[in-house]
Amino acid sequence: MQIFVKWCVEFFRWNILPNKKSALFAVIVSLSIVVTVILSLPLNAQTTSARSLFTELRGVWLTNIDSDVLFEGDRLKNALQRLDELNFNTVYPAVWNWGYTLYPSKVAAKVIGRSLDPTPGLQGRDMLQEIVTEGHKKGLTVIPWFEFGFMAPADSLLAKNRPQWLTSRSNGTKIVKEGTHDRVWLSPFRPDVQQFIQDLIVEIVKNYDIDGIQFDDHFGLPSELGYDAYTVALYKKEHRGKAPSKNPQDPEWVRWRANKITDFMKRVFTAIKANKKDCLVSVAPNPQRISYSFFLADWQKWERMGLIEELVLQIYRDDLNVFLSELEYPEVKAAQKHIPVSIGIIAGLKNKSIPIAQIQTQVQKVRDRNFAGVSFFFYETLWNLSQEPALKRQSSFQQIFPTPVAYPNLLTGWKP
Repeated sequence: MQIFVKWCVEFFRWNILPNKKSALFAVIVSLSIVVTVILSLPLNAQTTSARSLFTELRGVWLTNIDSDVLFEGDRLKNALQRLDELNFNTVYPAVWNWGYTLYPSKVAAKVIGRSLDPTPGLQGRDMLQEIVTEGHKKGLTVIPWFEFGFMAPADSLLAKNRPQWLTSRSNGTKIVKEGTHDRVWLSPFRPDVQQFIQDLIVEIVKNYDIDGIQFDDHFGLPSELGYDAYTVALYKKEHRGKAPSKNPQDPEWVRWRANKITDFMKRVFTAIKANKKDCLVSVAPNPQRISYSFFLADWQKWERMGLIEELVLQIYRDDLNVFLSELEYPEVKAAQKHIPVSIGIIAGLKNKSIPIAQIQTQVQKVRDRNFAGVSFFFYETLWNLSQEPALKRQSSFQQIFPTPVAYPNLLTGWKP
């Protein structure tokens, strides 16, 4: 089938000539072949929406956490090659993580004191440029992922060099546990923090031939935070001297902070488009109630405001009924009417293997509901970190994605 699709591309290239009869003949022949192929597919493939037979997000996140795929050029190149062979079409490589950039950055060098993550495997390289170059050669869509957002390790150079940028709880504490790791958060309400984050984003957009850029819940703030002196003073200024509630879940206090983050999201969107109009703005959040209540990231509002051009909703659930219920929320269905909405599926974690049967079932349920596609968290657990044999996993992904299809890009005429 992959050979057939590639043949179709060449067929149109050479047969749709200025001669109208030749063009009409080419269209008729190609359409007849497509219909024949569709009818020959298994029943479950035929019931997939007609749109998804030709466009479907088939993505995977590439990260430097519990994964070494980014740390060596040949390893990275081979990974992209294998993804292409298995008919994936999109990669989301982390570019901002652990308080460092994973690409050479003048912005980071000025603020942090280093222009690149110090991991030896990244030195002397431009990992992002490698992915853009090799990925585009293979027809992969490349959308860098701003993974850490406003978050940083507590012992990072960024936290040490800019302590005034850190926000806190009402009791003054700053450390937020993420698993076993101590994290701190930059205040998204400070103009200097906003400028730094925006400068990092614009630097990537201007300097690399990327197809888009992606944010997630870390572009918000844990709702327990926001009690730093600057933010409290700003709130008082806008509320006639009244201090914010000591209850971090107070509805008005949550809304005020979420609105400030929305304002910044709008500013970032505008800056991205001013530098590269066709750079897609992608967001990969948790379900709305989690994003809003716990991270002050009101993606439902962002979507209504036109600030999101691709939504990849993280539904990392093992229970199938819970997984399915997350697909039915009104804000999810509303977004589907406007933009490509895909579903993030967990392929496993370092210490948690997800059976390929569960992955296959979830992909089919997503297709049954006419979503734009799926993306997997994360590359290493597709087949390397698993209790199942790597060849079995790869064969199963080949069955999930038996033929190459186009990425569903809103900017190139995607329709719901």
